[in-house]
Amino acid sequence: MESFSQEYILPWAINIAMAIAIFIVGRWVVKLLINILGRVLRKTKMDTMLVNFVSSIAHAMLLLFVVVAALGQLGVDTTSLIALIGAAGLAIGLSLQDSLKNFAAGVMLIVFRPFREGDFVEAGGVSGIVEHITIFNSIFRTGDNREIILPNGKIYNDSIINYSKRETRRVDMVFGIGYGDDLRKAKGILLEILEQDERVLKDPAPVVTVAALADSSVNFNVRPWVKTSDYWPVLWDTTEKVKLEFDRQGISIPFPQMDVHLHQQPTSAD
Repeated sequence: MESFSQEYILPWAINIAMAIAIFIVGRWVVKLLINILGRVLRKTKMDTMLVNFVSSIAHAMLLLFVVVAALGQLGVDTTSLIALIGAAGLAIGLSLQDSLKNFAAGVMLIVFRPFREGDFVEAGGVSGIVEHITIFNSIFRTGDNREIILPNGKIYNDSIINYSKRETRRVDMVFGIGYGDDLRKAKGILLEILEQDERVLKDPAPVVTVAALADSSVNFNVRPWVKTSDYWPVLWDTTEKVKLEFDRQGISIPFPQMDVHLHQQPTSAD
């Protein structure tokens, strides 16, 4: 009985104790490493959500390594276990291809920051304010207060237009006058309207130039620079002011029209 204990029970007890020790110490080491990783990632000013996600993935992988090491101490064939885990991971990866694609795109969006929450963007065929960016999808709010959820893969694989990225924007407007109107007078009116608007920036200076001699009008390009937040108010207000001022000073704004001429054919007498 004593030899049985020394030959079987004692070695097993030692292996179990060693396995438990490996697991306990391993968990402590994993926790320490994850804390260090989190601090390092935060110092790089990485997004908090991405830091937490990377930390979670690293924690799971390191903890799996600890479990495999503890099982190996017990004499379990870890080679077969690792192969089984790899096969299961491959099967899960193949079944979740779209989710993994959206996840990868989400990571890229968070890391490279083509837009941030609160920006007005056009992406994935949708225009709206970015309300939230998650690992798998992004949430947009449209101008009429609809909520649109787009998968990150669709966003990242399409062109992204960020209207809020720059501090200033140019407002592009076109106004036409009749061929019989005073061109210099109309140009002076347009410049005066821009000069009186405090929201229009002095540098770069606004541009008013004759753009085209169209079929029924002489067209002006009117291009002031404004702060991005003033883009729409300046566009709407300037359009209204130009119409009112042109009307007041007798400058016509041509519109499509058609002249119909009726010719009476003489009838032959019976």
